Amino acid sequence: MDPHLLRTFISVARCGSFSDAAHELGFTPAAVSEHIASLEADLRTSLLTRRPVMLTSAGARLLEHAGPLLLRLDAARADVERLSGSGAARLVVGASPLAMTPRIATALDRVRQAHPATKASLRILGRREIPAAVASGTLDLGLIDGPATPADALPLPEVGALTAVTVAEAPLVVALPTGHPLTRRLGLRLADLADAHWLDAPDAAMPLEQLRAVSRTDGFRASLTYEGTDVRGLLTLTAAGHGLALLPHPATKGTPGIVTAPLIAPRLLHRTELLHGPAVDGPARTLAAVMTGDRHRYG
Repeated sequence: MDPHLLRTFISVARCGSFSDAAHELGFTPAAVSEHIASLEADLRTSLLTRRPVMLTSAGARLLEHAGPLLLRLDAARADVERLSGSGAARLVVGASPLAMTPRIATALDRVRQAHPATKASLRILGRREIPAAVASGTLDLGLIDGPATPADALPLPEVGALTAVTVAEAPLVVALPTGHPLTRRLGLRLADLADAHWLDAPDAAMPLEQLRAVSRTDGFRASLTYEGTDVRGLLTLTAAGHGLALLPHPATKGTPGIVTAPLIAPRLLHRTELLHGPAVDGPARTLAAVMTGDRHRYG
């Protein structure tokens, strides 16, 4: 299967339109139609109905495979290009907002000292972007975070072979505005907060959909949606009374107008995990060794 045809197929499936996919890809609608026809001829089956544009059962199954296949191809290209490059080492790290801590900054400084010629960059990204970017080779390493039980790892999408290693854990607290009635409590149960006003900030706090899943309720409705990665901006909204937020305790320290109460049930904590692909070497390997403390694996 030609990767170019697969990319066209994914675009049509996502857009639900040949013309919209053509605009997205910079092709003519006729070229997009020809790509899909060639792919269907190769697989000897129909992948899309035309009016309306919808996936067939075979097309839906191919779509499950197409994304991971293209990610692995991108990762292979990135690995080969790094090995055959002109010599300048690179390190590209992606981190979700709550995964970026002073400890990570210190680890990056140690890598800079060990590899002074390395061109390093750090990207703050949404949690959902990072696994695919690591799998494709766009990022050398990723740092993601989220709520987890002590025994369970963070869930990862099916994007290819990724290794996840825990690098930090912290207690979760509910951020409340000063004067809120719940500030008098020594601890809070998640189930008791289902009807409270919440901020929906999927990239800057614990996502509400995960709170619903953990509590097995359809509560935790948002009074305000916050689309961004600035945690301090989110806490400013909480301090002004726009809604509660569940955050790791270190992220709330020193914020004016905020009081925190520990989450006592269910037994959840905030976990940060390091992600990398099958091959990790050079500055990325050094950073992995510093962050995990696992010199046997990354030494």
